[in-house]
Amino acid sequence: MSTLTETASGYRASSTLPLKVEFARQLKRRRTLIMGGILGALPFVLWIAFMIGGTPDGRDGQVTLMDTATASGANFAAVNLFVSAGFLLVIPVALFCGDTVASEASWSSLRYLLAAPVPRARLLWSKLVVGLGLSLAAMVLLPLVALAVGTAAYGWGSLELPTGGELAPGTAAQRLLIVVGYIFVSQLVTAGLAFWLSTKTDAPLGAVGGAVGLTIVGNVLDAVTALGDWRDFLPAHWQFAWADAVQPTPEWAGMAQGASVSVTYAVILFALAFRGFARKDVVS
Repeated sequence: MSTLTETASGYRASSTLPLKVEFARQLKRRRTLIMGGILGALPFVLWIAFMIGGTPDGRDGQVTLMDTATASGANFAAVNLFVSAGFLLVIPVALFCGDTVASEASWSSLRYLLAAPVPRARLLWSKLVVGLGLSLAAMVLLPLVALAVGTAAYGWGSLELPTGGELAPGTAAQRLLIVVGYIFVSQLVTAGLAFWLSTKTDAPLGAVGGAVGLTIVGNVLDAVTALGDWRDFLPAHWQFAWADAVQPTPEWAGMAQGASVSVTYAVILFALAFRGFARKDVVS
């Protein structure tokens, strides 16, 4: 005895919940606009801080990246990435990837999306791609605004290195692109945590807060030197490996290891999200 499955004429699962529709929908949300405003305002806040505090000086004769912030627009952009990579850029990733499925559940619209019908895998795929896209956009927005503000305030010039020497403007731009790319890859762990938690709870704040909290726990564990080589398995241990890219001769070993650790955790977490959601009893 055969089973006959009837579908509406012209229906294609791959055409449901188009990415451009979901992206436009998420882009217009208040939390997206607020987060964009915060990231866009950070360079102006730092510029005002340097205006009030004056040119930074090296401590005990040691020059750090922060001490070169006012040397050029490229230096100012690099400093903005340095001060935000550890925590501030974690928030938009957790927000855009954690406030995905959970927000639909909190609005009681998730079951209606699935009844549309939108296949569960297609729903998660659209949500994940848009969440990662907005996260990347947030990481690109910050250095772009910082580069514009820094160039207007300190001029367009070479990237002065704390260790001595400088990178030509063209080379500096390429290295900053590498830095942004690495920061994005390193934050895939946070994205995976947030996305997985978003499929487990109907509270968006729980998914976002849980991802941020676990990321902070990772940073705390990385500070425990007694763990020794075990810290190499913590994504937080490699979060500033991008500094090796802003050297006269870039070093890739640290970034390669950090990227592999981050991608491994992210793939596992994304797989858990898809597997768990496929079996979830959706009632909201």
